[in-house]
Order: sequence, then structure tokens, then C-alpha cells
Amino acid sequence: MDKINKIRDIAKTYFINPVAGHDWFHVERVYKLGIKIGKSEKANIDVLKVAALLHDIARKDEDSGKIKCHAKEGSKMAKEILTAIGFPKAEIIKICYAIKVHRYQTQIKPTTLEGKILQDADRLDALGAICIGRIFSYGGEHLRPMYDPKIPPSPHYTSNAATSLNHFFEKILKLKPETFNTESAKKIAEQRYNFTKKFVERFLEEWEGKK
Repeated sequence: MDKINKIRDIAKTYFINPVAGHDWFHVERVYKLGIKIGKSEKANIDVLKVAALLHDIARKDEDSGKIKCHAKEGSKMAKEILTAIGFPKAEIIKICYAIKVHRYQTQIKPTTLEGKILQDADRLDALGAICIGRIFSYGGEHLRPMYDPKIPPSPHYTSNAATSLNHFFEKILKLKPETFNTESAKKIAEQRYNFTKKFVERFLEEWEGKK
């Protein structure tokens, strides 16, 4: 078994009974997007593969309240995993940095190409058709209403929106194509962003009985 597959098997063990939206399927999508963007941007593909597979291994601990930041903790966990299986030290540094800076909430601008790409890939999965499914799936799991016109969205991202539709305004619609790091990601983001924006517009029109 090669090291990438070994890391994949290890990473999967952290996604038993995951919360909606941050499951193993999310990891696989980020993995594929990372490779796609990485090839276009001439990045280190092995670093991207490993960083993508491990980027959310601490997510469940954050969601359960055990830790504050899954990116920071995940970076530490990844270092232990990769050191134990004999991954090259220089690549471990790059992988752990990419994981540490990938999350949206910290608003960190990565300084390495692989860090930029992992952040882009993760954010791309927060746009488009699957994003819409993830948001309403999460909302249903947490008994969050789809929408309530009496509850306006917060002007700032809180990670705990009062309604599913508010989450679009508090985070998703702020992920404009120009906010992505790489040109490859910006092109993908443009289509996904437009699709998501049209969905929100249509949702509100139907809610008001205009369509």
C-alpha cells in the first residue's frame, strides 16, 4: 500500500458518524478539486493530496466542543500521523501549514501555493448545487428553520446562523470569485457563485409568491 492510500485509510477513521456537511464525501470533493487546481497551477500534487485528505480530521472534535479550531488542531494531528509513517519532513511542513490556514473563519491569506489551493478547494465546496444541499441538510439535522423573514441575517459571519437562508447571506454570498487565491479557482467559483446567487433569489421570490 502506498503512502497516499495509507493516509486515506487513516483519515477515514475520523469520519465515523460525521455531522452533515463535513463528511467523507466533502473530503473527497476537496481532494478532487485540489488536484484539478493543483495541476493547472503547477503545484506539488502529493502535498495537496495529503493536505486535502487530512484537512478536516479534527472537525468532529470542534463540532462537539472539545476544541476551538479544527484547522489548528488538525495541523498538529497531521504532523503526528505523517511523522509516524515516515513522510518527508519538508513535505510535512507544507502539508501542516496548508491545513492550518485553510478554514474560512480565520480569514488567513496563505503564503504557499499549496496552502492557497487547499483553501480554494475547500471554499469551492461551499458554492454551487452541493453547497445548497449541505446547508439545508445541516439545517435539518440541527432543527434550524429554512427561513424566517422576521429574523434578518447577521452582518458578520457567526458560524451559527439562525436560519439556513441566513447562512447564505452571512457567509456563502461573500465567497465572491475575486476572493479566491488562484486563477483556476476563480474560474470555477464564478459559475458556482452565479448558480448559488440565482437559487437564493428564486427562493425568496417563491417565498413571497412571486414565482
